[in-house]
Amino acid sequence: METEVTNISKHGIWLLVNGREYFLPFEQFPWFKNKKLDDIMNVQLFGENHLYWENLDIDLSLEMIEHPERFPLQARAS
Repeated sequence: METEVTNISKHGIWLLVNGREYFLPFEQFPWFKNKKLDDIMNVQLFGENHLYWENLDIDLSLEMIEHPERFPLQARAS
């Protein structure tokens, strides 16, 4: 299964997961803002829908990315 970060901008990151592209805006996913490039790029896919950034200790499912409104609780970026 293919997973990679394809782009990072001042607005968020783009992920390619199994041929489908996802955008994670920093506004909804603040844990990635101001983090090291290598840490953001180091993403692994477990199973069919579980993403993990080991260096950042971030776990997200594709459902969380596709429907962030269903998961309104957000941690504050430090």
